[in-house]
Amino acid sequence: MLALLVVRLTGLDAGTRLAVPAVLFPYGAALSVLLLVAVLAVPALRSRWTVAVVALLAVAQVAVLVPRFLPDQRQVPAGAAELRVATLNARVGGVDPRAVLRLVRSERIDVLAVQELTRAGIAAFAEAGLGRLLPHQELHPENDSSIYSRLPLTRADPLDAGTTWPQTAAEVTVGGRAVRLVAVHTYYPLGDADRWTRDFTALTSVARDSGPDTVFLGDFNASLDHAPMRSLLAAGLMDTHAELGRGWARTWPAGRTLVPPLVQLDHVLHGPGLTDVSVGERTLPRTDHRAVVAVLAVRPGPVLAR
Repeated sequence: MLALLVVRLTGLDAGTRLAVPAVLFPYGAALSVLLLVAVLAVPALRSRWTVAVVALLAVAQVAVLVPRFLPDQRQVPAGAAELRVATLNARVGGVDPRAVLRLVRSERIDVLAVQELTRAGIAAFAEAGLGRLLPHQELHPENDSSIYSRLPLTRADPLDAGTTWPQTAAEVTVGGRAVRLVAVHTYYPLGDADRWTRDFTALTSVARDSGPDTVFLGDFNASLDHAPMRSLLAAGLMDTHAELGRGWARTWPAGRTLVPPLVQLDHVLHGPGLTDVSVGERTLPRTDHRAVVAVLAVRPGPVLAR
């Protein structure tokens, strides 16, 4: 637990295999609180130094986590135009296309970002009728991220930003404003922590140049406890879950009988030109990631980047 706190506070996970255990930081905090309760409850353990050390550890870990459970107090402007987005890892095209169609229909999705969508998966989506609901498409199975949209897409093209796979990007017009969308899929730290970190460095550079009306959504292979993710947020983005006080949502692994989702790897991030309305997770058959569905409102008037 102490090691997790040190990694979290120092950012030692960037570029190293420490990124793998770092994702468990919230569990370490919960264990620290339970340990403190046990120390206080058992007289044999209740020495002054033991209580002080365990209490300090628990307080430090909880203090790191608390901000993501405090919802942002910004009000959604009356009459603001809304953008309904979703992101889904298709697990190499294996997700049930009919379930995706039901999700899009029931949630009235405007933009869907899909990762790990193969050519066969694209064909299955088309056969299921997804094109009738989301007719505007920027599909790049060779790059591992694609965008489906109810709204016309402009400036649609993979980003040549130095990431492992080019990230698919496009713009939609909402409330008279052009909102830039980036469908994200980074490398994974267990496979190559250096490559994973380089992906985030590249995305951070993109975020700095993207302006306030920007949405990054996808499978980031990272949680809010990873230093590269925090650097990306510091470039002018906000995590929808954290802004709404839902800072411990879990999206992976999904679809397991005995193991529930444990960590959040899938996110919707946005610039200050948009405001969070709602966010939630949905479980779909035949994929190991839960989909994330978010509703964002476009703030009226000019907005300065953070």
